Amino acid sequence: MEYRPLGKSGLKVPVLSFGAGTFGGTGPLFGNWGTSDATEARRLVDICLEACVNLFDTADVYSDGASETVLGEALKGRRDKVLISTKTSLPMGEGPNDAGSSRFRLIRAVEDALRRLQTDYIDLLQLHAFDAGTPVEEVLSTLDTLVRAGKVRYVGVSNFAGWQIMKSLAIADRHGWPRYVANQVYYSLVGRDYEWDLMPLSLDQGLGAMVWSPLGWGRLTGKVRRGAPLPEGSRLHETASFGPPVEEEHLYRVVDALDAIAEETGRTVPQIALNWLLQRPTVSSVIIGARNEEQLRQNLGAVGWSLTEAQIATLDEASAVIAPYPHFPYRRQEGFARLNPPIAG
Repeated sequence: MEYRPLGKSGLKVPVLSFGAGTFGGTGPLFGNWGTSDATEARRLVDICLEACVNLFDTADVYSDGASETVLGEALKGRRDKVLISTKTSLPMGEGPNDAGSSRFRLIRAVEDALRRLQTDYIDLLQLHAFDAGTPVEEVLSTLDTLVRAGKVRYVGVSNFAGWQIMKSLAIADRHGWPRYVANQVYYSLVGRDYEWDLMPLSLDQGLGAMVWSPLGWGRLTGKVRRGAPLPEGSRLHETASFGPPVEEEHLYRVVDALDAIAEETGRTVPQIALNWLLQRPTVSSVIIGARNEEQLRQNLGAVGWSLTEAQIATLDEASAVIAPYPHFPYRRQEGFARLNPPIAG
């Protein structure tokens, strides 16, 4: 297993990490992701550790804390062998202080997460969404307090706009508070918006991307095909509306390219889609999920080999879309490109 620095931090993380959203799943979204109990989760953790995957990602909002609880049980007795990443800020109740990133909420959320995870520190705490109602200074000073108390080691964000990250980093630098070192982002062959603003920002400011839903919200599993109905057992029947939208023809164009490369290489469609992501700038770790041992072992097969330059070019071309303004001139006009050449295909 390859390890990479998490952004500009000194923390090394595996290029594949495990997403525990399938643990303890309940409700219309997480119940369709997976319902692994502690026994099943422990077996999946065993397989990850055998493959040297030691980073496990969860969030308080995953099944109302059940994911953290099951993960804590599954990691019991081996906390020193793993890295735990969790997230907070999204609503955990209907009360006025049950959502957001206020000092009140962050401190309570961390204490609750520590209890559920059965640990006394979190390796990486990420804000799950930008809280426009709380001053950035309050958020960052609270994170500083948590880091100084030893309850949190590193901090990051997820689902932030570029300006929100940059404002936060500037204020952190001004006060000497911890900088965000990770940005958990949606990025896949059918969702390359990360490349427009967030990837250049991450390169410039030293944030490592932790990629969620690398298989395009379950669309790049190899089961979705042009001209065929959605498989009966696909979770997309119930969860498609929760995830990022994908234009149908764009999806099939990418799937066709993946199928062709799968035939060339003998690799599976998911392995190729994951391997493509591992070649992209700023990516520190790609978060894989699995409802069972078979899925997990297949996803772990995405490492230890590399796509050829020609295969990467084929996937780049199949997945390319017209960049939005103000990015498209830098992609399409020579004068603009000379000043700011694209950093990804």
